[in-house]
Amino acid sequence: MKWLLSNVDREFPDGEVEQAVADIVEKSKELKSREWYELALSCIDLTTLNSTDNHIQGEKFARKVSVFQDEFPGLPNVAAICVYPTIIESVKKNLLVPGVKLASVCAGFPSSQTFLDIKVMETKMAIEKGATEIDIVLNLGDFLADDYPAVIQEISILKSVCGEAHLKVILETGALKSHAKIWKASLLAMQAGADFIKTSTGKLEPAATPQAAFVMCSAIKNYYEKTKKKIGFKAAGGIVTPADALIYIAIVKEVLGNKWLNNKLFRIGASRLANNLLTSIKGENVVYF
Repeated sequence: MKWLLSNVDREFPDGEVEQAVADIVEKSKELKSREWYELALSCIDLTTLNSTDNHIQGEKFARKVSVFQDEFPGLPNVAAICVYPTIIESVKKNLLVPGVKLASVCAGFPSSQTFLDIKVMETKMAIEKGATEIDIVLNLGDFLADDYPAVIQEISILKSVCGEAHLKVILETGALKSHAKIWKASLLAMQAGADFIKTSTGKLEPAATPQAAFVMCSAIKNYYEKTKKKIGFKAAGGIVTPADALIYIAIVKEVLGNKWLNNKLFRIGASRLANNLLTSIKGENVVYF
């Protein structure tokens, strides 16, 4: 535990992150091309997390993904479908294309405010139903109360439950407020077993921001330099336009390098983005998903 709690603090001089992000945003405009739109499309976790979701919607969602490349030959499919645990089964039965992962939000999403036993049981059940990736929320209550051992223990336990399934830990950066806290949460989550760290649930404002993404990617780079272990990055919440997607691609490219620019290490959680990327690629209005 001492190792986990050491070397996780960092101060950020005023304006350092903002200036770095401003420079990267300018560079992102150079990526406006079909090649980069297709990369963004291939990294999408196609997401539906509505209170009205049901098995019928899950079936339709999965079928759309399953026949996507018949409808759009030559284009890459999305990386994953991300849903609530209750519709995992209907998605799995109708997801007939290899390579697209089935992700589920678990463990008291979106607030993480439930008993650890419930979090463990929900995660275990989601995997048993067919989820291959699990998205959980960092225990913000414990983190903001400086109870870091409890934060680490919970992530470690849930990672052990996941087995071969990838664990994405949502930091909910909008609630963390400072770059220093985002940095610390990133390193604690990675050291505790996260395979990905993710910006936001999309249920709290602000959701994903380029500034938070820059700090998180910088923490991933720091962790990689020390451990040689590659951790993935997922931006989620409010990413709608192709221009938005290109900003996050540019951040990953500038901070982590081209080795992270694939859907094994980079994801974008979105619902509307896919149609907007297809519209830009095809040069005509597309409403497919």
